[in-house]
Amino acid sequence: MDFSSVPMSRQITLRTVMRTVMDRGPISRAELARITGLSKQTMSEVFRFLEDDGWLEVTGRTQGAVGRSAATYEITPNRALVFGADVGGTKIQAALADMNGKIVAESVEATDPRGGEHVMSQLVSLNASLAEKAGLAPERVMVGTVGIPGAYNRKTGKLIMVPNIPDLEGVPLQAILTERMGCMVHIGNDVNMAAKGEQWLGEGKGFSNFVFIALGTGIGMGIINERQILNGARGAAGEIATLPIGADPFDSRTFHSGALETMVGSAAIRDRYESYGGTPGLSVRDIMDRIDAGDERARATVGEVARNIAAAILAVSAIVDPERVILGGSIGARPELLERVRAALPLCMPSPPECTISQLGSRAGLYGTLANSIDHMRENLFELPRYAPLEMQAVPEAPK
Repeated sequence: MDFSSVPMSRQITLRTVMRTVMDRGPISRAELARITGLSKQTMSEVFRFLEDDGWLEVTGRTQGAVGRSAATYEITPNRALVFGADVGGTKIQAALADMNGKIVAESVEATDPRGGEHVMSQLVSLNASLAEKAGLAPERVMVGTVGIPGAYNRKTGKLIMVPNIPDLEGVPLQAILTERMGCMVHIGNDVNMAAKGEQWLGEGKGFSNFVFIALGTGIGMGIINERQILNGARGAAGEIATLPIGADPFDSRTFHSGALETMVGSAAIRDRYESYGGTPGLSVRDIMDRIDAGDERARATVGEVARNIAAAILAVSAIVDPERVILGGSIGARPELLERVRAALPLCMPSPPECTISQLGSRAGLYGTLANSIDHMRENLFELPRYAPLEMQAVPEAPK
């Protein structure tokens, strides 16, 4: 079929039918016609196309009156795939998922320490190798999303604030990956993607407004506001490391990490513990483990961190008013910290939001990239030029 000849009205009709089947399937033609308001003739034409092109399949029959039944349809899950990759300073988690969100192939490998071009090539290679691993044609990958520990400025199309991966600062990553992968690729901040993962499969499911705070070596936050990721003007919304809490924001020593991060990051926790007279050289995990053993210095250290986190939640609540705060990361996921944050919040605000710990762990970011890709696929399915075969699509010129 020459997709360039498909009128806009038909694109909308195809998307409407597919979304309805995704949400309501298995479903019969009659029920689809009733829900969508489409005529029998239009429905027959749409189904002819969707069945012939492999988008829908018969999976059963309705149980109606004696002697009467109708075929029920569901989407063919692997007719289209989505790609997701959570890129960190040390490793990349990547996966392909089908139209139902089921992961069909995944891989974890070390992030190329050379950064830049090498990491981009790594992502392109991962996309192809995952399709091969799943036994499916790479052309079936319709949309991709990559989570990066930095901010993506949608206006300039370039990355900013990418300290952990060399030679990505200022790179038009979306344009490059879209060209090389042969499908639309979206770029998002890694903590925003983790928040998206929590919304899809985690502690944010069912909440319209919540924040995900990742606390480990540093601190970052993803904001879901009215069920949408809040990105900000430069893609830097949620960079709470710079909140003027716990340290003087005018002190140039806090410029690199931010005032809050210098008080609650892993290095700050170790420094504070040792300044209280604690055993030198312990990891943050060791310090946390010592709380139950009765180490008062460890308790004081984590208590101070909790107070600063509570103050940050107070500031965040004044701006975005979240229903729930989800803590994650190697430090944020510790129940010892959660207990103390919960105790500190009522001391600094009258109606604190509910606080909990992520159950998705390090996979939240990967799930978020897949969820973001699925959202974009559902939105743009059958929309030209994305739906057209790759040889018919206008591929952007390689950035200089």
